[in-house]
Amino acid sequence: MPVKLKVNETIGCCGIDCGLCPRYHTKGDSACPGCGGKNFNEKHPSCGCLNCCTIKNGFEVCSYCNEYPCNRFDAERQGYDSFVTHRKIFHNLDLIKNSGIELFIAQQKIRMKILLDFLKKYDEGRSKSFFCLCCALLPLDKLVEAQEFAESFNGTIDIREKNKQLKNNLQKIANNLGIVLKLNRKS
Repeated sequence: MPVKLKVNETIGCCGIDCGLCPRYHTKGDSACPGCGGKNFNEKHPSCGCLNCCTIKNGFEVCSYCNEYPCNRFDAERQGYDSFVTHRKIFHNLDLIKNSGIELFIAQQKIRMKILLDFLKKYDEGRSKSFFCLCCALLPLDKLVEAQEFAESFNGTIDIREKNKQLKNNLQKIANNLGIVLKLNRKS
Protein backbone atom coordinates (compact mmCIF):
# COMPACT_ATOMS: atom_id res chain seq x y z
CA MET A 1 0.00 0.00 0.00
CA PRO A 2 1.50 3.35 -0.99
CA VAL A 3 2.62 5.81 1.64
CA LYS A 4 0.83 9.10 1.06
CA LEU A 5 3.36 11.46 2.68
CA LYS A 6 7.08 11.95 2.12
CA VAL A 7 8.47 10.90 5.49
CA ASN A 8 11.87 9.34 4.72
CA GLU A 9 14.38 12.01 3.75
CA THR A 10 17.11 9.40 3.17
CA ILE A 11 15.48 8.00 0.01
CA GLY A 12 14.64 10.23 -2.91
CA CYS A 13 11.30 9.82 -4.68
CA CYS A 14 13.37 8.83 -7.71
CA GLY A 15 15.28 6.12 -5.81
CA ILE A 16 18.49 8.04 -5.12
CA ASP A 17 20.12 7.01 -1.85
CA CYS A 18 20.03 10.45 -0.19
CA GLY A 19 21.35 8.99 3.07
CA LEU A 20 24.46 7.75 1.26
CA CYS A 21 25.13 10.97 -0.64
CA PRO A 22 28.16 13.15 0.11
CA ARG A 23 25.96 16.26 0.19
CA TYR A 24 23.76 14.67 2.88
CA HIS A 25 26.88 14.26 5.02
CA THR A 26 28.22 17.76 4.38
CA LYS A 27 28.34 20.28 7.19
CA GLY A 28 27.28 23.86 6.56
CA ASP A 29 25.04 25.64 4.08
CA SER A 30 25.76 23.33 1.15
CA ALA A 31 24.43 20.29 3.02
CA CYS A 32 21.37 18.67 1.46
CA PRO A 33 18.64 17.59 3.88
CA GLY A 34 17.63 14.69 1.63
CA CYS A 35 14.52 14.40 -0.51
CA GLY A 36 11.63 15.40 1.69
CA GLY A 37 13.93 16.74 4.40
CA LYS A 38 13.46 20.15 5.99
CA ASN A 39 13.94 22.95 3.43
CA PHE A 40 14.58 20.53 0.55
CA ASN A 41 12.36 22.56 -1.79
CA GLU A 42 14.43 25.66 -1.06
CA LYS A 43 17.62 23.85 -2.15
CA HIS A 44 16.06 21.93 -5.07
CA PRO A 45 12.91 23.83 -6.13
CA SER A 46 12.87 22.31 -9.58
CA CYS A 47 12.90 18.62 -8.62
CA GLY A 48 10.43 17.23 -11.14
CA CYS A 49 10.27 13.81 -9.46
CA LEU A 50 9.41 15.29 -6.07
CA ASN A 51 6.86 17.65 -7.60
CA CYS A 52 5.14 14.82 -9.50
CA CYS A 53 5.52 11.97 -7.04
CA THR A 54 4.88 13.55 -3.68
CA ILE A 55 3.39 16.98 -4.18
CA LYS A 56 1.06 16.14 -7.09
CA ASN A 57 0.30 12.46 -6.41
CA GLY A 58 1.03 12.05 -2.68
CA PHE A 59 3.42 9.09 -2.97
CA GLU A 60 6.54 8.43 -0.92
CA VAL A 61 8.48 7.07 -3.93
CA CYS A 62 7.87 6.79 -7.66
CA SER A 63 7.56 3.00 -7.64
CA TYR A 64 4.17 3.33 -5.91
CA CYS A 65 2.81 5.04 -9.03
CA ASN A 66 1.03 2.96 -11.69
CA GLU A 67 3.07 4.79 -14.37
CA TYR A 68 6.47 3.83 -12.89
CA PRO A 69 8.89 3.87 -14.58
CA CYS A 70 7.66 6.84 -16.58
CA ASN A 71 9.57 9.06 -19.00
CA ARG A 72 11.05 11.03 -16.07
CA PHE A 73 13.50 8.10 -15.84
CA ASP A 74 14.75 8.34 -19.43
CA ALA A 75 18.02 10.00 -18.35
CA GLU A 76 18.59 7.37 -15.65
CA ARG A 77 18.14 4.59 -18.20
CA GLN A 78 21.26 5.94 -19.94
CA GLY A 79 23.25 5.18 -16.79
CA TYR A 80 24.82 8.56 -16.09
CA ASP A 81 25.48 9.88 -12.61
CA SER A 82 25.50 13.36 -11.14
CA PHE A 83 27.25 14.05 -7.81
CA VAL A 84 25.76 10.81 -6.50
CA THR A 85 25.36 7.41 -8.14
CA HIS A 86 22.15 6.71 -10.04
CA ARG A 87 23.05 3.05 -10.68
CA LYS A 88 20.93 1.78 -7.81
CA ILE A 89 17.75 3.79 -8.33
CA PHE A 90 15.80 1.07 -10.16
CA HIS A 91 17.05 -1.58 -7.72
CA ASN A 92 16.01 0.63 -4.79
CA LEU A 93 12.58 1.45 -6.20
CA ASP A 94 11.88 -2.15 -7.20
CA LEU A 95 12.90 -3.36 -3.73
CA ILE A 96 10.53 -0.83 -2.17
CA LYS A 97 7.72 -1.78 -4.58
CA ASN A 98 8.14 -5.52 -4.02
CA SER A 99 9.21 -5.71 -0.36
CA GLY A 100 8.13 -2.42 1.20
CA ILE A 101 9.88 0.75 2.19
CA GLU A 102 10.44 -0.52 5.73
CA LEU A 103 12.88 -3.21 4.53
CA PHE A 104 14.69 -0.72 2.31
CA ILE A 105 15.03 1.84 5.14
CA ALA A 106 16.24 -0.85 7.56
CA GLN A 107 18.98 -1.90 5.11
CA GLN A 108 19.83 1.70 4.31
CA LYS A 109 20.21 2.52 8.01
CA ILE A 110 22.83 -0.22 8.30
CA ARG A 111 24.62 1.18 5.24
CA MET A 112 24.47 4.69 6.72
CA LYS A 113 25.86 3.45 10.04
CA ILE A 114 28.79 1.81 8.24
CA LEU A 115 29.33 4.98 6.20
CA LEU A 116 29.39 7.15 9.32
CA ASP A 117 31.91 4.74 10.87
CA PHE A 118 34.12 4.97 7.77
CA LEU A 119 33.90 8.77 7.76
CA LYS A 120 34.62 9.10 11.46
CA LYS A 121 37.49 6.62 11.75
CA TYR A 122 39.07 6.30 8.30
CA ASP A 123 38.49 9.48 6.29
CA GLU A 124 41.68 11.48 5.95
CA GLY A 125 39.68 14.41 4.57
CA ARG A 126 39.45 13.38 0.91
CA SER A 127 37.56 10.08 0.87
CA LYS A 128 33.94 10.99 1.66
CA SER A 129 32.69 10.58 -1.92
CA PHE A 130 34.52 7.26 -2.29
CA PHE A 131 33.09 5.90 0.95
CA CYS A 132 29.58 7.11 -0.03
CA LEU A 133 29.89 5.37 -3.39
CA CYS A 134 31.08 2.14 -1.75
CA CYS A 135 28.22 2.16 0.76
CA ALA A 136 25.70 2.73 -2.02
CA LEU A 137 27.02 0.17 -4.52
CA LEU A 138 28.60 -2.71 -2.62
CA PRO A 139 26.43 -5.52 -1.23
CA LEU A 140 25.60 -5.07 2.44
CA ASP A 141 27.37 -8.27 3.53
CA LYS A 142 30.58 -7.09 1.83
CA LEU A 143 30.35 -3.71 3.57
CA VAL A 144 30.05 -5.50 6.90
CA GLU A 145 33.15 -7.56 6.00
CA ALA A 146 35.05 -4.39 5.09
CA GLN A 147 34.04 -2.75 8.35
CA GLU A 148 35.23 -5.82 10.30
CA PHE A 149 38.50 -5.72 8.34
CA ALA A 150 38.97 -2.04 9.24
CA GLU A 151 38.23 -2.69 12.91
CA SER A 152 41.12 -5.17 12.97
CA PHE A 153 43.69 -2.45 12.23
CA ASN A 154 46.49 -2.10 14.68
CA GLY A 155 45.97 1.00 16.82
CA THR A 156 49.50 2.19 16.11
CA ILE A 157 48.98 3.00 12.42
CA ASP A 158 47.92 6.52 11.50
CA ILE A 159 44.70 7.53 9.76
CA ARG A 160 46.34 7.78 6.34
CA GLU A 161 47.48 4.17 6.52
CA LYS A 162 44.10 3.03 7.86
CA ASN A 163 42.44 4.92 5.00
CA LYS A 164 44.74 3.38 2.43
CA GLN A 165 44.20 -0.16 3.69
CA LEU A 166 40.42 0.23 3.91
CA LYS A 167 40.19 1.79 0.44
CA ASN A 168 42.35 -1.00 -1.01
CA ASN A 169 40.11 -3.59 0.64
CA LEU A 170 36.93 -1.94 -0.67
CA GLN A 171 38.43 -1.65 -4.16
CA LYS A 172 39.41 -5.34 -4.10
CA ILE A 173 35.86 -6.31 -3.11
CA ALA A 174 34.46 -4.16 -5.92
CA ASN A 175 36.89 -5.59 -8.46
CA ASN A 176 35.96 -9.16 -7.48
CA LEU A 177 32.29 -8.31 -8.02
CA GLY A 178 32.82 -6.34 -11.22
CA ILE A 179 31.60 -3.11 -9.61
CA VAL A 180 33.17 0.15 -10.75
CA LEU A 181 33.63 2.55 -7.85
CA LYS A 182 33.55 5.74 -9.91
CA LEU A 183 30.71 7.99 -10.96
CA ASN A 184 29.65 7.42 -14.56
CA ARG A 185 29.74 10.94 -16.04
CA LYS A 186 28.68 11.99 -19.51
CA SER A 187 31.66 12.52 -21.80
